Amino acid sequence: MNKPAKFVAIDASTTSLAFALFSFGEIELVGKIKFDGSDIYQKCIDTSKKVQAFFKHPLFLNTDSIVIEHTVFMNSPKTAADLALVQGSIIGAAGLAGVTTIGKVSPITWQNYLGNKRLTKDEQLAIRSQNPGKSDSWYKSFERDFRKKRTIKLIEVIYDKTIDDYDVADACGIGHWALNNWDKAI
Repeated sequence: MNKPAKFVAIDASTTSLAFALFSFGEIELVGKIKFDGSDIYQKCIDTSKKVQAFFKHPLFLNTDSIVIEHTVFMNSPKTAADLALVQGSIIGAAGLAGVTTIGKVSPITWQNYLGNKRLTKDEQLAIRSQNPGKSDSWYKSFERDFRKKRTIKLIEVIYDKTIDDYDVADACGIGHWALNNWDKAI
């Protein structure tokens, strides 16, 4: 399948959808849609309404392709299940609004392509020696934050775009990968 002139890259969570609209190889528009609801099912209903309205907006009318970060199981089965529900709501609503092509990419695939690989053992040791006596969860959180900041810097260098939201930067990274690997996304 040929790469479309326009597509939307999506980084979804159980509380929001971060997006980057790519048009002719450039990032045209970025943003974030927050989901409301007292439980995951209410959030899915809200997600469906907002995503369908999003793709019916005039800016997105000729956008029939999306690439979404694939759900992966990390630590919590509940979070993975909830994310799968939200992503199903996103894909269903996008389809109802006219999206016909849906691609996916795993987080590590687009991160590696962007140049944001996992921290090396030496990098991890340097963080621990500069911040001694912290808990394992503190180090894990610090490393995650470090990589998120690195994604923001890489997007700024590649696209000359200043992004201040980690999730939006991730959507841009997903789109960057898709732009150069469309045949693997679909």
